[in-house]
Amino acid sequence: MNRITIAAAAVLFGLGMAGCAERASQGGTSVVLPSISRDLVIVAVLPKDTIGEKLPSEGLWSIDSVKWKAELGGFTQQTYSQALGFPTNTKLTIHNLSTKYTHTLDVVKVISAPPAVFPKGIKLPIKAEGDGKLEAGYASGPIKPGKSVTVTLAKAGTYLIGCAYHYDLGMHDVLVVGPHAAPGPQATPTPHGGGSGSGSGSGWGG
Repeated sequence: MNRITIAAAAVLFGLGMAGCAERASQGGTSVVLPSISRDLVIVAVLPKDTIGEKLPSEGLWSIDSVKWKAELGGFTQQTYSQALGFPTNTKLTIHNLSTKYTHTLDVVKVISAPPAVFPKGIKLPIKAEGDGKLEAGYASGPIKPGKSVTVTLAKAGTYLIGCAYHYDLGMHDVLVVGPHAAPGPQATPTPHGGGSGSGSGSGWGG
């Protein structure tokens, strides 16, 4: 019997996505949901202009960025951890991909160029700050598993970001906001071991 594919052009943020296989598609990210039967596959197309976040050890892995000279992890706009890039004035959705842990997205600091040096021993704010505009001092506030918040990328710049709860566990990244900004290469999952991977490529996200 031929397999039947249903394309669900909807945001399925209310569903648990653990164990889903993801793949990039134009305009968003395709997520293959768990099969209902051998002959039925449901494909949901998540919207573009979305950042997904969860711990590298939960399946996002991490990447040693050649461009930024730092290990990046915990945030993606495709499938696995990568440097992020979006145009100015984008209305961005930040979605917690985890099924277990609450996360945040906080601006750690603004930099002008590589390398990305993430400060050690800092305490990021948990309470929401910034009135929904991402710039220096922005904090999303707690985002529970499967939930989302929105923010406007109001000011061009290069932002170091992190999760207030899991910054020291590798959830920190680079977010470039500007007219030619684009995501960097993704982490490469490894079959054994921890949440580290590698990748290469070019672009503003680097």
